[in-house]
Amino acid sequence: MALQFRIIPVTAFVQNCSLVWCDETKEAALVDPGGEPEKLLAAVEEEGVTLTKVLLTHGHLDHAGGTEAIRQTAKVPVEGPAEPDSFWLNQIEAQAQMFGFPPADNIEPDQWLTGEETVTLGNLKFHVIFTPGHTPGHVVFFEPNSKLAFVGDVLFQGSIGRTDFPMGNHQQLIDSITQKLWPLGDDVRFVPGHGPMSTFGDERRSNPFVADTNFG
Repeated sequence: MALQFRIIPVTAFVQNCSLVWCDETKEAALVDPGGEPEKLLAAVEEEGVTLTKVLLTHGHLDHAGGTEAIRQTAKVPVEGPAEPDSFWLNQIEAQAQMFGFPPADNIEPDQWLTGEETVTLGNLKFHVIFTPGHTPGHVVFFEPNSKLAFVGDVLFQGSIGRTDFPMGNHQQLIDSITQKLWPLGDDVRFVPGHGPMSTFGDERRSNPFVADTNFG
């Protein structure tokens, strides 16, 4: 069984939405559809896969803004993030107006996640990891067989998520990265919410915010 994925940058914020699917069953999910729902649904058609769910790492507008439109159009459930991010999901409509985004709807997920679950997609099983700090209810989706993680705005190549937004917490974010992500293995590749992919090992060596040399 093989996990396949395609990164689709959306909106002026150029954030990464990922179309992920099981090669055997062709069941697919969109991870963090932050906008341009028509573009994302067109990508689903192009790949010849069947969209069965939306997965959200966190509730910020630029990662969740297209979710309700996709749920209504494709009739699929939304899973994640953790419930503390209701704070952000309830502000999507207002934030879209504030930042000049196209109209977007607030979201109530079909299933809140806690970090204790496994999310299935066809024959794939993603471990849900609770990673607060950037937002209070942020989660990461990790598929161990392919050693691939979708980390939202927790970690980037050479940087980490901002914590100066309401309910952000810098120490929580550092702990989420070093205590929950690093143990998954240096060879794990990750798709961040913005920018290029990297590996946990590369970030442990060179990321100025969370390199091993920062901690003794």
